[in-house]
Amino acid sequence: MIHSKDNSEHYIWGDHCDSWILNNSKSLSIKQEMMPAGASEKLHFHKIAHQFFYVLKGETVFYINEQKFSLKEGESISIKPGCKHFIVNESAGEIEFLVVSNPSTEQDRFEIKE
Repeated sequence: MIHSKDNSEHYIWGDHCDSWILNNSKSLSIKQEMMPAGASEKLHFHKIAHQFFYVLKGETVFYINEQKFSLKEGESISIKPGCKHFIVNESAGEIEFLVVSNPSTEQDRFEIKE
């Protein structure tokens, strides 16, 4: 089956962010996500999952183990298990990106209280 935002399961997370589930299995999760201007995710880590983010539209910022990484359209970043991280949209426009997790982050997301 061909998957797109139009025919995939959708949910809202964080600060009015959208997520479309393009693939969801225990071994692999692929989501297309959108964050409006000023939106931010909570600091967290995964014990098992390795994640890969690819920016489709706009510019975004990742904080990984307290280091700041700025990414623009067409760039990507990988996050290893155990790394504390979050994404934030510090730009004036919305951003879209793909997030690939291996294995899935279901039951493997641990928020860090500051």
